[in-house]
Amino acid sequence: MQNNGKLAGLTLFITGASRGIGKAIALKAARDGANIVLAAKTAEPHPKLPGTIYTAAAEIEAAGGKALPCIVDVRSEEAVRAAVKKAVATFGGIDILINNASAIALTPTEETDMKRYDLMHNINTRGTFLVSKECLPYLRKSRHAHILNMSPPLDMDPEMFSDHVAYTIAKYGMSMCVLGMAREYESANISVNALWPRKIVFTTAVEVRRGKESITYARSPQIMADAAYAILCRPPGVTTGRFFLDEEVLAEEGVKDLAQYAHVPKNSPTLTSTIFVDKKKAKL
Repeated sequence: MQNNGKLAGLTLFITGASRGIGKAIALKAARDGANIVLAAKTAEPHPKLPGTIYTAAAEIEAAGGKALPCIVDVRSEEAVRAAVKKAVATFGGIDILINNASAIALTPTEETDMKRYDLMHNINTRGTFLVSKECLPYLRKSRHAHILNMSPPLDMDPEMFSDHVAYTIAKYGMSMCVLGMAREYESANISVNALWPRKIVFTTAVEVRRGKESITYARSPQIMADAAYAILCRPPGVTTGRFFLDEEVLAEEGVKDLAQYAHVPKNSPTLTSTIFVDKKKAKL
């Protein structure tokens, strides 16, 4: 899916943007000439996880955008507030917020230690609420205001909870922010939506959890970047409170060849479904 230049000059604040889906979205917007605020924790190279906010910033600049790397733990009010202020001081405002930072543990109730429970809730639900809260005064002033959360459709079927209650609650917290904020800020002309992949997207987190071989039955983060881009290019206020799946967004944009996003195109018909989408087969 080609860029159309609609995000040129706009400022995107993206959490967890040093790698994976967050970085893919950043690069997609950068090709329009957008300003990207990389709000992530990875300032020093990790032995198992490639990329830092600084290497990602270099890629964004090379792609044609302007980058502002900020060391941010979304659990910290001080860090979030400082990054938002720095973004506004550098680029003059914030137009788009991508709540991408997330933590995961697919453990049953008795195997979920409270440290991991707190981590997921503090990053996923609380972090999304906090970053949104701090960005909203500036989104109100934007001519193209969007919040896009990387979170699933809300479905109260017990199957969505039973194997990993803690994680589901934490991710649904992000989606509930969409449900509530879309209505709360409707009159302010701020679009608030969610985006989730139908099939597994191969990221470092998936590799750590499922192994390198999982790449053969997964898609590239580019599919989420293209879907996010399509949503973010829409006029604010026209589409809000929606829970999008990447495939559905691209279909609306006329993209028919989804095999292009598969790491192994011939495996495209048998790609693994994501959690929250296919109740019987989903295994993230």
